[in-house]
Amino acid sequence: MNTSALILMVTVQVTVTALAAWFFYKILVTKPMAEPDSYSENDDVER
Repeated sequence: MNTSALILMVTVQVTVTALAAWFFYKILVTKPMAEPDSYSENDDVER
């Protein structure tokens, strides 16, 4: 394997690993959106 191929391979692996780590970080840190309780909204009886 020549030097340019090795540099390209390492660059791509580092880029893909960094992107995957960033997406996992975003998933773990982002607060969940407040969703309404669909069960209570579908009740016909008023409480």
